[in-house]
Amino acid sequence: MTLRLRIDLAYEGTDFHGWARQPGLRTVQGELEAALSRVFRQDIGTVVAGRTDAGVHARHQVVHADVPAETFAALPGRRGSGRTPGEALAHKLRGALGFQGAQDLAVLSAAPAPEGFDARFSPLWREYRYRIADAAARPDPLRRRETTPVRERLDEAAMAQAARELLGLHDFLPFCKPREGSTTIRTLQRLDVSRQPDTAIEAVLRADAFCHHMVRSLIGALIRVGAGREDVTWPAMLLARGTRDHPVVVAPAQGLVLERIGYPPDEELAARAEQTRARRQAP
Repeated sequence: MTLRLRIDLAYEGTDFHGWARQPGLRTVQGELEAALSRVFRQDIGTVVAGRTDAGVHARHQVVHADVPAETFAALPGRRGSGRTPGEALAHKLRGALGFQGAQDLAVLSAAPAPEGFDARFSPLWREYRYRIADAAARPDPLRRRETTPVRERLDEAAMAQAARELLGLHDFLPFCKPREGSTTIRTLQRLDVSRQPDTAIEAVLRADAFCHHMVRSLIGALIRVGAGREDVTWPAMLLARGTRDHPVVVAPAQGLVLERIGYPPDEELAARAEQTRARRQAP
């Protein structure tokens, strides 16, 4: 008998070859599953809310894992330590990751998942933040690993204007790398661009889901607008054309952080997962 767990993570993506397990390469999934397998003494697989590319960071990522219920129940926690089994598991996973030398991956929490929970299909939205240091920004060496440098002075007002025209339900094929069997239709709920008090430019993007390279391609287009190489109407014009017959400018991974993921109330998780699965299937 298995038990589904929800595990919340954060990671600094610089030294990872992305989320997905790859033979011979260090990945977030590979490190996490190695730690889970060490704790449960058998191979444990994971399903993630949103796969991140090489170099992309996550302040808050969510996965689920199906584990032996008996083994989980036997974890110390109910007596003595004062920890719940979930807290005990999080503690053990942190120890396993430390043993593996994975100081750039942190387990924030672990607990039995509510009925119907699916880390990938239950979310209502994912939110990313992209940070840019242009010629007008003050360098911040403490944030260099989460900031993309740009030599030009960018016009953040023009970028914000262009961003507003991309909101809503669209086929984002012009800004996506399609995957077989999946749709590129997404609802972009938020795309705000502003210069921050520390002088860096930040873009905050929220959507029901993002297809492959969608965030970085949108940012790449907005940077071209901000640098004056394209008009503010250019990104929306590409979106309206609905084709990939133009050069896609993919911004570097370095400035991208997965900030948070929104789920519905527990009683709506199963219905949301079923709805999302149906919608994601290619026509």
